[in-house]
Amino acid sequence: MNDDTEIRPFRIAIPQADLHDLKDRLARTRWPQGPAGTGWSRGVPVDYLKGLAERWAHGFDWREREAALNEIPQFVTTVDGQDIHFLHVRSPEPDALPLLLIHGWPSSPVEFLKVLGPLSDPRAHGGDPADAFHLVVPSLPGYGFSTPVRQAGWGNLFRVAGAWAELMRRLDYGRYAVQGTDVGSGVAAMLSVIDAERVTGVHVTGTTAAMPFGPPVELDALSGADRERGERFNAFRAGGLGYLHLQSTRPQTLAYSLNDSPVGQLAWIVEKFQEWTDPAAKLPEEAVDIDHLLTAVSVFWFTGSGASSAHATYEGMQAWREMAARHGEEPPGGERPGPPTGVAVFAGDTGIRSLMDPQGRIEHWSEYDRGGHFPAMETPDLLTGDIRKFFRRHR
Repeated sequence: MNDDTEIRPFRIAIPQADLHDLKDRLARTRWPQGPAGTGWSRGVPVDYLKGLAERWAHGFDWREREAALNEIPQFVTTVDGQDIHFLHVRSPEPDALPLLLIHGWPSSPVEFLKVLGPLSDPRAHGGDPADAFHLVVPSLPGYGFSTPVRQAGWGNLFRVAGAWAELMRRLDYGRYAVQGTDVGSGVAAMLSVIDAERVTGVHVTGTTAAMPFGPPVELDALSGADRERGERFNAFRAGGLGYLHLQSTRPQTLAYSLNDSPVGQLAWIVEKFQEWTDPAAKLPEEAVDIDHLLTAVSVFWFTGSGASSAHATYEGMQAWREMAARHGEEPPGGERPGPPTGVAVFAGDTGIRSLMDPQGRIEHWSEYDRGGHFPAMETPDLLTGDIRKFFRRHR
């Protein structure tokens, strides 16, 4: 890493012209027709998306959200030629444990807003100050304000893990904990390999029963909640992989739509919130605060990260296929004992312990009957409690 190691303060300041452009594009949307009575079976219904786009244009205050985000300390540093944006929330507790929070797709550090206070300052939120964390929340390269991407290859999660290890060195954190979700859980696992001496433990969410492009889960040996998760994974594998096929094979073709149409970007993300959140929630707003969701979508739109995150997915899948061809599905170094691992599985997830942990290496495994793929947004209380519980023994 030969970059300038300076850490520079950062503030979000979306030009007013970009806000006018967004509203203009939303007003001029050429809406498609859809067969009546199909619900969500073919994607996001037109009437639903029209209502959400109307709220985005006229009922959502970006400037208010931007001001709230700017109350959180934010910084940028350059690693391996790429500008990396991150939140850095220092706890008032002097003995707090540094915790790296790593988001996934389709997301950004905005996903973690509801857990920043409880994790960094538990005393102020009715918790035990001994559970406090110093929080570092980076935007993955190509996501949010870690844009534009200067060179190819940042979808490789080993490269991202190396950049995050360097970031924690620059912040002078000798030992630190890691929590990741979705893509972030993959980065977290790799950090436990490449920076094992400094990583005190790894906590992950958003795990799946098997690789999406692999075979379906065999259900015969499963029962109860595990069987339900297996059935949910098989349904996802059979009918929910369209987005992943596109992003992992033709990201540039998709990029034109995501970068040019705010409604296209909105639909691309909202569909995942309808499919991946708590199964008890029939609509995204029943699972998450709708303005929180629109804040996340706005960050994608204003930064153009719909396109660059699609390229990151493409590169990540290429790297995974190469690794699997050489080593099988377990990352290199997986046979060596590493930092302890904790897993939290929420109601909408498909993680199955017997498949993920056949040798019993996972130290901490929790299952919840609420929440889904975005627990920091859906059930911040459960996620905060599980992170605290796991890391108490690894401080």
